[in-house]
Amino acid sequence: MDSTKPTPTPTSAATSRIPVIFDTDPGIDDALALALLACHPRFELLAVTAVFGNGPVDITTRNARGLTALFGRDIPVAAGAPGPLRDERRRADAAHVHGDDGLGGLSASLPAPTRPLDARPSDQLICDLVNERPGEITLVAVGPFTNLALALRRDPTIAAKVKQVVVMGGAFGLRGHAGNVTPVAEANIMADPEAADQVFTAPWPVTIVGLDVTQEAIMRESELAKLRGRGQGAGDLLWLATRHYQQFYDARDGIGGIYAHDASAAAILLVPDAFTLRAGPVRVVLEGIATGQTIQDWRGEHGSQTPWSGHPAQQVCVEVDAARVLALFDEIF
Repeated sequence: MDSTKPTPTPTSAATSRIPVIFDTDPGIDDALALALLACHPRFELLAVTAVFGNGPVDITTRNARGLTALFGRDIPVAAGAPGPLRDERRRADAAHVHGDDGLGGLSASLPAPTRPLDARPSDQLICDLVNERPGEITLVAVGPFTNLALALRRDPTIAAKVKQVVVMGGAFGLRGHAGNVTPVAEANIMADPEAADQVFTAPWPVTIVGLDVTQEAIMRESELAKLRGRGQGAGDLLWLATRHYQQFYDARDGIGGIYAHDASAAAILLVPDAFTLRAGPVRVVLEGIATGQTIQDWRGEHGSQTPWSGHPAQQVCVEVDAARVLALFDEIF
C-alpha cells in the first residue's frame, strides 16, 4: 500500500490553538465531536454552522445552539442548507439512528442558547470568517457538505484562504468498511453527492476521515460511562444520548458501544500521527447503482484522461490508532 504517515506536530506547535469552524448536523456523534472542539484546550472554536442531515435543519440548528451553550461557548451559530443542491436527492433523515429530535430524546434538556441565532446563512458566515483570518482556519465538516459547496459558490476565493478542510464522510472499502446507506455509499456523501464531489475537487486541501477508520474507533459502553458526572452536566447528557445511539449499533453490528465517527474528524487535528493517510484525487459517483461511492485514484496509473485528471490530490485516512483517538475524551471537561 502506497501510504505515508503524516509528520508529527512539532513541539513548538503543540501548545498553539487550532482555529476551527464546525459544520454539523447534530446528531449524537456530532455532539461528541462538538464536545472535543468546544472543550479541548487546543481548539479555538470560532463558530458552528448547521446543515440538514441527521434531522431537518431547524432541529439540527436548535441542537447546535443548545450544545454550544451546554459546552460553555458563546460563539456564533448559523442555520444552513435545508436540503441538497439537487432537490431530487432528498432522502429520509436519520431519526431511526439519532431519535426524532436528533439527540436520542435529550434535546429538551439542553440549556437555552446564550446568544441569538446568527442572521447570516451558514455559507456566508463561513466566507466572512475565512476572509477575516486568511490562512488560519480549518473547516471541520461532519454532515452533508452542502454548506461548504455553497460557500465555494458564494466566494470561490476562500479555497485559497482556508488552511485545511477535514470531513467525516465516504468509504473506500478498506478492511471491509464499505457504505452504510448503500453497499458503497456513506450517509453524508449520499445526502448530497454533488456537494461532496465539488468539495473534494476544489483547490483546497481536504482530509477525508471515512468509515474505513471511524468504524475502527469504537467507544465501548465502559468508555462512554466515564463521561458521567463530568463537565457540569455535559457528560451526563452525552452519556444519556448515547444510550439511544448504542442501541442502534448494538442491534445492527453488536459492537457493545458506538463508532466515533464525527469525533475522529476532530481527533485528527490533535493527534495527526495516529492516522495513516493516502494521497490522490477523489471523485464521487453521481449516477447509477453506485451513486454516492467515493473513489480515490491513489496509484495514478490510468493515464491523463480520466475523471480524476486535473483534480487536486486529497488525503484519505486508511489506518488509525483508535486508542489514541478515544483517549482524547479524557482530556476534556
